[in-house]
Amino acid sequence: MAAKILDGKATAQSLRQEQAQRVAALQARGITPGLAVVLVGENPASQTYVRNKERACQAVGIYSEVHRLPQSTSQQELLGLIAGLNADPKIHGVLVQLPLPEKLDEEQVILAIRPDKDVDGFHPENAGKLLLGQEAFIPCTPRGILVLLERAGIPVAGREVVVVGRSNIVGKPAGLLLLAQNATVSVCHSRTANLAEHTRRADILVVAVGKPGFITADMVRPGAVVVDVGINRVGDRLVGDVDFEGVSQVAGWITPVPGGVGPMTISMLLENTLEAAERLASA
Repeated sequence: MAAKILDGKATAQSLRQEQAQRVAALQARGITPGLAVVLVGENPASQTYVRNKERACQAVGIYSEVHRLPQSTSQQELLGLIAGLNADPKIHGVLVQLPLPEKLDEEQVILAIRPDKDVDGFHPENAGKLLLGQEAFIPCTPRGILVLLERAGIPVAGREVVVVGRSNIVGKPAGLLLLAQNATVSVCHSRTANLAEHTRRADILVVAVGKPGFITADMVRPGAVVVDVGINRVGDRLVGDVDFEGVSQVAGWITPVPGGVGPMTISMLLENTLEAAERLASA
């Protein structure tokens, strides 16, 4: 029997309606949530992501501005723009689209964003608060995974979760979030010996490695929930890190690519921007 689909697109659309109502409530108090996105260079995938973020903001009434900078932009120019956005009262969230051109210092750029405007949740202050279980901006993809599971009625507490991938953007924060929800979490990576032995134990398997079709049906426990974070272009198709055709015959639930985690990531960006504005409103 084929797995049920964890439909991120439909879930994100449902969330948009709730978010639009929250924007309207803030606007009634004289506050329009504002998001600034900075895009450096001509990376096609980044350009697509930024356009999708613009459309999502428009759909719920969030003010959005995009700063498109040339590949030749210097570190000083980029930091100067971020300083201006940090000081701009109409901007509640600042996001610098990654990856940056190689000549730019990504770590320094992330540090330059004010923690209370860091809606990507990448600043060390927010990362540290997440580790300590304190209120913080949570990286959008891990938060989106948790909300997607919650909205589908899939329990996390007490279940065995395996995260494949240990990036600061997805793997590590996803592990921390799921641990905070009382899951038993293992984080696997490129140096993990006998990876399939770990993945076959998982009630919930989260995959974020950037390798198309990396997880195959024989690596998945029958009935498991499989969350595929990967987005890889193979020819003219977008595919995930999971062999969807094979794994969907074994798993109980699975996210499609596209239409699974991606829409949830953007939805959580709106959520973080809204929360930044709501904190200001209640200050």
